Amino acid sequence: MKISSSAFANNSFIPSKYTCDGQDINPSLKIENVPAEAKSLVLIVDDPDAPMGTWVHWTVWNINPETTEILENSLPKEAVEGMTDFGKPGYGGPCPPSGTHRYFFKIYALDRILALEKGSSLEKLGEEMKDHILDKTQLIGLYQRG
Repeated sequence: MKISSSAFANNSFIPSKYTCDGQDINPSLKIENVPAEAKSLVLIVDDPDAPMGTWVHWTVWNINPETTEILENSLPKEAVEGMTDFGKPGYGGPCPPSGTHRYFFKIYALDRILALEKGSSLEKLGEEMKDHILDKTQLIGLYQRG
C-alpha cells in the first residue's frame, strides 16, 4: 500500500496553505495498492514532536477501500471523523509552537467496517482497529512556523 500527496513529497515541507498559518485545509492524498480483501480504510494524522506528546490532527474511518484519492479540503463520502486534540472533529493542520515538527499521514487497511460514533477518540479508534489491520503505510510531512 502507498500514500502520497501532490502538495508535498515524503519527508518534505507541507505548504502553509494546509496549516494554521494558511487556509487550514487538508491536502489531497493519493492511496494506492489497497489489499483486495480490505473492507475499509482508516486515516490518522498526528505529530509525535508536540511538547505534550503525540498530537492528533485528524482521524477518519470507514473510508471506502476503493478510494484512490482524498481530495483537498474534503472528506470521503460516508467516511466518519473522530475527535482531534484541537477538541473537535475534522482536520486541524500543522501549527507547531516552535521548531520543525513531523506530521505522519497514516493509512490503515482493515478487514472490517468500524461501528464507531462520529467524534470518537483516537484511543477508541485504536481499540476497534486492533487485530483488524491488513496493511499500513505512511507519508511524513514537515512544518516549521515562520
